[in-house]
Amino acid sequence: MTKMIYLDNAATTKVDESVKQVMLPFFDEVYGNASSLYVFGQRAKEKLEDARAMVAKCLNAQPREIYFTSGGSESDNWAIMSAAQWGTRQNKKHIISTTFEHHAVLHTLRKLEKQGFEVTYLPVNANGIVKVDDLKKTIRDDTCLVTVMFANNEIGTIQPIAEIGKLCREKKILFHTDAVQAAGHVAIDVMAMNIDLLSMSSHKFHGPKGVGALYVRQGVVLTNLIEGGAQERGKRAGTENLPGIYGMAVALKNAVAEMKTVAARETKLRDKLFAALSKIPHSAINGDAATRLPNNFNMCFEGIEGESLLLLLDDAGICASSGSACTSGSLDPSHVLLAIGRPHEVAHGSLRLSLSKYTTEEEIDFVIKKVPEIVDYLRKMSPVWDELEKGVRKHAL
Repeated sequence: MTKMIYLDNAATTKVDESVKQVMLPFFDEVYGNASSLYVFGQRAKEKLEDARAMVAKCLNAQPREIYFTSGGSESDNWAIMSAAQWGTRQNKKHIISTTFEHHAVLHTLRKLEKQGFEVTYLPVNANGIVKVDDLKKTIRDDTCLVTVMFANNEIGTIQPIAEIGKLCREKKILFHTDAVQAAGHVAIDVMAMNIDLLSMSSHKFHGPKGVGALYVRQGVVLTNLIEGGAQERGKRAGTENLPGIYGMAVALKNAVAEMKTVAARETKLRDKLFAALSKIPHSAINGDAATRLPNNFNMCFEGIEGESLLLLLDDAGICASSGSACTSGSLDPSHVLLAIGRPHEVAHGSLRLSLSKYTTEEEIDFVIKKVPEIVDYLRKMSPVWDELEKGVRKHAL
């Protein structure tokens, strides 16, 4: 097989051809500034609001509850900082999150800790799922925010969002969820799930890069991160990226419309990967085998380095990952895998494959052929594996 096999869709996705086509008129036909009063600008404004309504409908939200951003990281930062400001006004400076959030959340929380906030990081179980009972025990009178991701970006595990939302609503605590990996892949209903703030990013569901959205339940007060203009109802200054915004809206609408069909197909291919690659000795699935995103595969192979595995897969024409795209340059083991109890030496040998609607069974069959060959090759060269096989060290898996 000579063509590239792209299996890193959790990092970014191919833009749908239909999305590209709907974006084109915004470059040379409807290119006015949506803040302008003349008709040409107001045509752009109409399209901006059409996009807002499309995104809102996909989440069961109101259009006025959707704010457009540059992507998931900005949306996470904006939501958390706004909730923290609300907490400060209420004299509540305790936040609850988890140990395996995306760094856009974790780094924002670290910043708030330096400003006097106390953050409790809930553990996750070995399957990568937060226990609602742990959350109940951690809530205090001064808790102002709970931020728990909808689905993990590395191991794909889906969290009990509706239960968490119900608990937070009962306790009158703001609930934010980073849904960057979940939006467009699993059903989201912000009303039924009692979500107050939700982050998403266009390029995770076949939309363009550099654009995202933040859902903000009506009544929740946003704190401005960017000053300078009256865009986004005075909450986010800067001329709107209308081609990107409209492209995102159409991409999300398409993803929701075809979600059941795509999810069923991805799940079948993902489970085929798990069934085949689990036969490799001393390997393990990371995260719950079923309660996960339909397109997410993540396994550890003892006795190898993930970086070497990725490079040899690349030589074979397979694009893969060992964790989050945002930390791909780091040699440290994944904080997500450490959070679910994987030892450092095992966490280093992880492989994440994330599928899309474009992934074919032929591609999966090729991966199933190549991965065992590469793992075996790397193990034969590894002095660590030699010690494991001779009993000098004990196998962890």
